[in-house]
Amino acid sequence: MSTPILVLNCGSSSVKYQMIDVDSEDVLASGLVEKIGLPDGNLTHKTHGEKYQITETIADHTAALELVTKAFNTWGPSLDSVVAVGHRAVHGGDRFRETTLATDDVIEGLVELSGLAPLHNPPCVAGIRAAKKILPNVPHVVIFDTAFFSTLPPEAYTYAINRDVAEKYHIRKYGFHGTSHSYVSKKAAEFLGLEVGTVNQIVCHLGNGASISAVKGGVAVDTSMGLTPLAGLVMGTRSGDIDPGVFAYLEREAGMGAQEVDDLLNKDSGMAGLADGSSDFRDIQAKIDAGDAHAELAMNVYIHRLVSYIGAYMAVLGHIDILTFTAGVGENDFHVRARVVDRLAGFGIKLDPVRNTTVNGPTIISSDDSCVVVLVVPTNEELAMARETYRVIH
Repeated sequence: MSTPILVLNCGSSSVKYQMIDVDSEDVLASGLVEKIGLPDGNLTHKTHGEKYQITETIADHTAALELVTKAFNTWGPSLDSVVAVGHRAVHGGDRFRETTLATDDVIEGLVELSGLAPLHNPPCVAGIRAAKKILPNVPHVVIFDTAFFSTLPPEAYTYAINRDVAEKYHIRKYGFHGTSHSYVSKKAAEFLGLEVGTVNQIVCHLGNGASISAVKGGVAVDTSMGLTPLAGLVMGTRSGDIDPGVFAYLEREAGMGAQEVDDLLNKDSGMAGLADGSSDFRDIQAKIDAGDAHAELAMNVYIHRLVSYIGAYMAVLGHIDILTFTAGVGENDFHVRARVVDRLAGFGIKLDPVRNTTVNGPTIISSDDSCVVVLVVPTNEELAMARETYRVIH
């Protein structure tokens, strides 16, 4: 039996896609459309171990989805077999708390929430509309990045600002990377043969964007990202937590407008801002090995912030059973994992150096006498999206 689900992740100038058989969990095809709206647009399509490319001008998301259809028609597998389409939406606000069918009302709701995610929600809406035209006879489902964190208690999601202003403009902590945190927390428990409802976990999603969550019995109780994905950990180009007074200060002292400061904190800060433009941890480690003081400081700031959040979430949870690293940096950079766990030795959390450098799939990297199991668990947001899509249509 085969049940193919097409999952789409539409960015402002790109579309990532996978066709996944939710029965076997095999990836039947995957691809990426890049440079939408630019003259040198291109599509890369992978299936059956082969890679194919198309290069042409791609005017908009409708044209992008038409090109994706062309790729499937040319190289397979057939889109006729798809039973549903799952769409990733970054921001569901406080309106959408779970995966839902992409009805007209839901699409309009995403449009209304665009002020909370101006770079992410409009492309998602464009992608849903285009995909529904191309595949009108199958259900379309929206998976919200914020949904996993809809369980946060009020004391965790409420900001200490004027209540009327907060309510009028929907200002609160929402959290992001929820699909990954949900998948990884369940996978970690499954890997250890435990019921997810019986364990307390901290999940560190460390990629170019980075976030951390506290998960109690399978339910998220806190997370580092906030109203936007800018808050929390130090990231590739984002500052993470910063004194909000920096906006008024830079406006007053540097003559910078709000958009300029926002661009600075989102695009020219984080590891790239501290390490002379590099946000690739392999490059930063090479600089550290060569004695680069700026790169060393960048790494120390990154680790300090991450360890601080882990300590805070240990206090929030009371105790933890599992500490998990995932995403690009979390899965691949043993230097980062070692620096973090070494800082947690006072809590009885210990690393096995050999295990830490020989990761292959879900892996225990803590020592046998560690009081907390430390894991590396590869994330798979697309599979999680496919599973959620299947759950909703059934």
